[in-house]
Amino acid sequence: MKRQFVAVCAVAALVLTSVSMSFALGEGNARKGKFLYRKNCRSCHGASASDLSPMSKTQAEWKATFEKTDAIACHDKWPADMTPEDVNDIFTYLHDFAKDSPTPAKCS
Repeated sequence: MKRQFVAVCAVAALVLTSVSMSFALGEGNARKGKFLYRKNCRSCHGASASDLSPMSKTQAEWKATFEKTDAIACHDKWPADMTPEDVNDIFTYLHDFAKDSPTPAKCS
């Protein structure tokens, strides 16, 4: 009985770990994130050349910005159907093409 309990706990821990890792920052789809950024973010944040783009911040700054998405100023204006995966894809795009990345974005 005790072995079964330990086995069930171990399996549950593995499942929780794998699920939480799938929602971890990064590991998203940067290509989809670029599309979502252009669709949902650029209309407000891309009004001028000095506005928000991947080159606006370093990778560390993007990571700090997206660690608590509720703290992002425009969070309440996001589309109702935006999923955590969509947000992660946008983060991945912004992070992967940040100004200090190996492949910074050439344009927004």
